[in-house]
Amino acid sequence: MLPVFGFVCLHREPLADGPAQEADWLAGCAASGRAAAHLWQGRPGLIVPRKVAAEAAWPVAAARHGALLRVSGGGTVPQGPGLWNLSLLWPVPSATPTDTEALYAALCAQLAEALARLGLQAVPQAVPGAFCDGRWNLAVGGRKLVGTAQAWRRVAGVPLVLAQAMIVVCADPQAVTAQANAFELTLGSGRQYDAAALTSVAQETGDPGIEARTLAVLAEQFAHRLPPRVAQEVTDGFA
Repeated sequence: MLPVFGFVCLHREPLADGPAQEADWLAGCAASGRAAAHLWQGRPGLIVPRKVAAEAAWPVAAARHGALLRVSGGGTVPQGPGLWNLSLLWPVPSATPTDTEALYAALCAQLAEALARLGLQAVPQAVPGAFCDGRWNLAVGGRKLVGTAQAWRRVAGVPLVLAQAMIVVCADPQAVTAQANAFELTLGSGRQYDAAALTSVAQETGDPGIEARTLAVLAEQFAHRLPPRVAQEVTDGFA
């Protein structure tokens, strides 16, 4: 279900507006007709589905907590140091979602294979109590480590898929969950999350310095055609 990605672009500086950048990447994918892959962090804040903007308290909650809207569904997803996003984009025959379960399964299989190289056995499952819970989380020991999402869009007449994953690499699960809970409290949604439902790569491996290795493994997993290297251009990346 996943295409071949020539390289994975690693953005070393946090992106001010990840969803807006993804829109730019989609436009570039539509123009080039080529698949693209990006690993990136957002500035401290949250990314939430567009439906949240209908809430009366949205303007206040967005301003107070640095929340941004995204095109994919799901729920509240914190952003900031130690939280890494994988954005995969490619052209498809139709913008009508097809074989979405197979796509999720393929994405989770690739992510699980990468995590196995770090000594982690991750499996797809729902994790009640975790933020943005869903059947296609990846969990370790019953605790959420990765969340996934997908969106099917037509850009400049070209049907495209955006498949996403958010990996808790070295962020503190307690702090990340508190961040999501504070947003939901301001929003008045009634939702609250359990920090015990979340884990991180650093916590599971016992290695607080695991971030660089995790990013290298993820880049190697999805960059199938070329060996990874760190590029020095403005768009730092594995190419």
